[in-house]
This record gives sequence, structure tokens and C-alpha cells, in this order.
Amino acid sequence: MAEEITNEEPKKGFDIKNLGMGAWIGIAIAALVVGVLIGHFAMGGAGGAALGKTTLTEAELDTVLGTYTYDGASQSVTAREVIEQGSSLESAKNEEGNYAVPSADSVVSLVRNKIIAKAAEKEGVTVSDEDLSAYAEENLGSSDLASIASSYGMDEAKVKDLLRQTAQMTALRDKVVTADAGEAPEAPEAPEYKTTDDEGNELSDEDKQAAEDEANKAMDKKYAKYIIKLAGDEWDAKANKWKSEDGAYATALSADDIKDQFNKDEASYNAAQAAYYVAYQNYSTAQSQITTQWTDYVNGLLSNASINLSSLIA
Repeated sequence: MAEEITNEEPKKGFDIKNLGMGAWIGIAIAALVVGVLIGHFAMGGAGGAALGKTTLTEAELDTVLGTYTYDGASQSVTAREVIEQGSSLESAKNEEGNYAVPSADSVVSLVRNKIIAKAAEKEGVTVSDEDLSAYAEENLGSSDLASIASSYGMDEAKVKDLLRQTAQMTALRDKVVTADAGEAPEAPEAPEYKTTDDEGNELSDEDKQAAEDEANKAMDKKYAKYIIKLAGDEWDAKANKWKSEDGAYATALSADDIKDQFNKDEASYNAAQAAYYVAYQNYSTAQSQITTQWTDYVNGLLSNASINLSSLIA
């Protein structure tokens, strides 16, 4: 029997086991926090004297690396806090049992996250244990925080705190951003095509390509339904035609190479792909609007902050 294969879409996401917990949290927060600290900076001033060293002993982990002022209140930032925002103390320890002095960028990153957390509290954005479990399940594939912490050699309470921080940022963004991208469109299912002949012999690359091209042009009811669903309001369901020939979907499907591969009853995979590209472009545009609104909001918060750092390594 001839073998058939299906073109598969790349799998979404990534396996968190390829990353440390701190690295994953860093990525999650970086994706959320797109603003920069615009407020006043000072180096080696009231935040603390110059450290004059590049490493700290365990007894020096509570060394103040700087202070920041926001919303009328000033807070100190210690080396311990900065290190623990991205890893466990154990994994950050070098062979001599000491710790690298965190960089100025790392201190600023922590301050930035703290300011956004304060804004979330002000907006009444909280994350319950149930919310936290759902967030962990969705993003890590498990809500067993003890197991997750053990896997990455971290303290369970710290993992819970870091996850709550990212979940709270996500909830704050969802509250203050008005743009809505909806769900990302799903790509159409690719058709199957032969890769061997009737005797089971492997086809040449040229014949495989020809078989794939033929399958991609074949008309199928499921692709017409897929396109019409994606098109939404651009399709006149009663008249079974485009409301306007100038719409984004109608224009894309009128391209010379696929103009005969769509009608109200059937369509090809090629046509479905063209419609998918339109849908994804619309989704990407909406996502850009979300990013812009969130960036403006974050920068509005951070522009009211000032930070005073000790002289740290770059």
C-alpha cells in the first residue's frame, strides 16, 4: 500500500524543561514589560556607596544596591532580592561560595517589576491561589508548584511568588489595554499526498513535489467552510458571496494563482492558506496595538519613578 503523509504545522510553545525556572520567568516578564525606566537616575549616591567589589559573600547578600522612589515612598533593593528574581541562591553561587554582584540593569529590572506590581494593587488586580494554579497549568503544564520548584532547585515559596508576579502583570495588562486581538487563527489542515508509488517505492523529490502541488490545489468542502468562517462579516451568508470585492479576503483570494480555487461550496488548501495569512495579519496588527497601549501605560508609570544606584558592575 502506498504511504501517505500530512504536512504538519510546527508545534506551538516550547518545553520549559529546556530552561531554568528563573530563565522562564525572565522571559515571561520581559514579554510583558516593554517599557523602560524614564525617571531620574543617580549612580553611587544616596542609594549606597560604591561597593568596590565584584562578588559578595553569603553574609553580604543583604547589601543595599540602591533605592527607588515611587508614589511618594522610598524602598531599598538588596542583592538577595535581585539575585532571586532570576534564579535560586544556590544556583547563583560560584565555586568559592560567593555571588557575583548583580548588574545595574538587573537592579533596574527588579525596580521596574515592583513598580508595576504596585500599580496592579492600586488597580485592584489580585491573583488568587486558584488563578495562580490555572496560570501555572496553562503556561507550565502543571500546577504542582512543589514539583516544579524541586525540578529547578528552587524554593517553592519563591516560585509561587514569581509566578504570581507574572500572572498579576498579565491580568493588569488585560485590564488596562482596550485593544483586543482575540484568539490567534488556526492554520488550515494540510492535505495528505503520496510519497511512494503503488509498489511502495519512494518517489523522487520531483514527483513528491508534484503530488504535493496537486493535493494543495484539490478542491474540498472543508476549506470553503474554513475560509468563510475566517472571513466573518466580509462574507454575505444569505447571498453566499462577498459583501464587497474590495475586502481583504476577497482581494487575497482573487490573486491570479488561486482565483479559481474558491467558491461558496469548495476551496483548495492554497486558497485556505491565503485566507489564513489575511487572518494572521489582522491578528498581528491587533497585537501591535496591544503592545503599543501597554508600552505607553508602563512608561507612564515608570516616568514618575526615580532610582539611585550604588556603583555596580555594568
